[in-house]
Amino acid sequence: QVQLVEFGGGLVQDGDSLRLSCAASGRTFSSVVMGWFRQAPGKEREFVAAIIWSGSTTYYADSVKGRFTISRDNAKNTVYLQMNSLKPEDTAVYYCAAAPYYSSTYYPSDVYTNWGQGTQVTVSS
Repeated sequence: QVQLVEFGGGLVQDGDSLRLSCAASGRTFSSVVMGWFRQAPGKEREFVAAIIWSGSTTYYADSVKGRFTISRDNAKNTVYLQMNSLKPEDTAVYYCAAAPYYSSTYYPSDVYTNWGQGTQVTVSS
């Protein structure tokens, strides 16, 4: 089992930046892909970004491409989400997730088997 804990959420202004961290512990070697999802009130959970642990391949939702950057530090078992040019529509609870297998796509949430508890990001206008 992999345990995931997110850090770094908070309240920021429109246009500000924020960096989220996700610390993984436990059977981290069983995870091949790490992802970030978010869920706004009244909306479904949506894919934000993903990264392959063993390489540098990344995936982004169109809504965040060019503004958000996902990265990882394998030595620290930590994944980051750097969020720049934040907008009020980015307001959501952000979740870190781990997938144990390679897949043809990393956008669906059911690819991921382990989830963090979430961290709130609020962007005020």
